[in-house]
Amino acid sequence: MSESHITVTVPATTANLGPGFDCIGAALTLYNRFKFSRLEVGKLSITVTGTEAAKVKTDESNLLYQAFLRLYQHIKQSPPAVAIEIELGVPLARGLGSSATAIVGGLVGANQLAGTPLSQAEVMNLAIAMEGHPDNVVPALLGGCRLAASVEMLHVTSPYWQICDIPWQENVVPVVAIPDFELSTSEARRVLPTQVSRVDAIFNTAHLGLLLRGLATGNGEWIGAALQDRLHQPYRQRLISGYEAVQNAALAAGAYGMVISGAGPTLLALTETAKAAAVATAMQTAWQQQGIDAEVRSLAIDTQGATTNPV
Repeated sequence: MSESHITVTVPATTANLGPGFDCIGAALTLYNRFKFSRLEVGKLSITVTGTEAAKVKTDESNLLYQAFLRLYQHIKQSPPAVAIEIELGVPLARGLGSSATAIVGGLVGANQLAGTPLSQAEVMNLAIAMEGHPDNVVPALLGGCRLAASVEMLHVTSPYWQICDIPWQENVVPVVAIPDFELSTSEARRVLPTQVSRVDAIFNTAHLGLLLRGLATGNGEWIGAALQDRLHQPYRQRLISGYEAVQNAALAAGAYGMVISGAGPTLLALTETAKAAAVATAMQTAWQQQGIDAEVRSLAIDTQGATTNPV
């Protein structure tokens, strides 16, 4: 049975975690909320609230609405007229998966209004196809920390995905430092090399394996070593003013290590619970000394993913 009103809450995500480029991500306790209501007249109404509301499009090009339409296209039904209320809690273009929240929110909202014709796995595959890679949309939908691997088979035109949940010890705290400037994913991808050496590929393979063990055990030495990367961070650091200063401050305050969250410019430090406040303060102060304002938060791993509530 379909709903007339539905609210979808979707968590922010941090992707890559250093060596896990384009394949690993974790959901964070920071959220966007999307309310969908069927309209009796008209076609589309979008209202947006939140700090960056003015930056969000309110016409048919809105990404949330595009995802909404995509699901109805997939199930070969005409989309209903809909009023959408967007409550922003995830900063835009900061490397915290704001676009993934829109894609997941639009697909889940449409699926609910249509009477849930698609399974969660089918919604996930649509989300990956829209986003182009799984590292943000998968944890945004499912919650937790997730590793996604494509599986290629003979006589199959497109790969399918194996999704693995990654244990994350509660005493490993993600601290995000969100600067007051944006960095587009396309710009962050343009600086990446098209090929990497065998040595660098082996380096990242080893460090990703170490990261998984570090997160599962809470071993800070393993985590700190594992966060090193040679595929994307060395090239993207130059796009983020003050990167080295913030990293040095975080490490001096007791962080296991620091990485770029997603494509940036948000920086993510992992630390133990007792040192989270000191790490957050140190990162904020370091950026302020570079003349950059930043919002710094100690968060946790969201374990629910996208949730729905009838209104």
